[in-house]
Amino acid sequence: MQLPHIDNGKKFDWDKTSRLYAKYRDIYPSVFLNRLSAAAGIARGVNVLDLGTGTGVIPRLLYGTGANFTGIDISENQIAEARRLAEEDSMHINFLCSPAEECIFPAAAFDSVTACQCFTYFNHQKLADKLCTVLKDGGIFCAAYMGWLPYEDDIAARSEQLILKFNPSWNGCGDTPKPLAIPDCYFKYFEIEQREVFRLTVPFSREGWHGRILSCRGVSAALSEDRLEDFSREHAKMLHKIAPEQFSVKHYAAITTLKKL
Repeated sequence: MQLPHIDNGKKFDWDKTSRLYAKYRDIYPSVFLNRLSAAAGIARGVNVLDLGTGTGVIPRLLYGTGANFTGIDISENQIAEARRLAEEDSMHINFLCSPAEECIFPAAAFDSVTACQCFTYFNHQKLADKLCTVLKDGGIFCAAYMGWLPYEDDIAARSEQLILKFNPSWNGCGDTPKPLAIPDCYFKYFEIEQREVFRLTVPFSREGWHGRILSCRGVSAALSEDRLEDFSREHAKMLHKIAPEQFSVKHYAAITTLKKL
């Protein structure tokens, strides 16, 4: 994938991150999942489409709600991992490889659509048109994001500095709490029903945080194998110096709910 507003147009490949995603990205705390579920109206019998599902984290973590989940992602490897992980836990989730903007479903097939950690990657004009088609009248589109806070957390800051050392083009740095920016094209079909920003702390082991950083766009999705190995060694060495075996990292979450007109 290559987008002009992401990493100064540098290419990145989500297929390369799939193994790391599968192992290290089921990290959302219950407070985030509960608020996302409430905002999106996820409940038993509700039909939910999860965009940019990756390894199916949101459908798998919210499977116990009894909702009927479909997850789509542009990466074949991510979808393969999503299917494997769901099958291991005997979860019946429909996973498909497709760009969100080009997904093919019947009109009004879904009560809710979620997009977690992926809203910035879409062609919004095309997606807004598509969502208007696949959502029922009064349906919900819920965009969500959770990011670490480098200006408030030293471990996050040190990891971020190392990413920039190896990948100066990465622009996922310097995050601060703020609501998701919703492009105007959505307001042709939707109105904002709810917008919230809240702080949280996320627990990690040293290995878990190392894996979380390796799996980010600026690292495993962008670096060559040699550079990734060098980064991994340096980051692991740094964590052994500055971090205990168990710790928490300060994050914030932003959830915006749009209701179809």
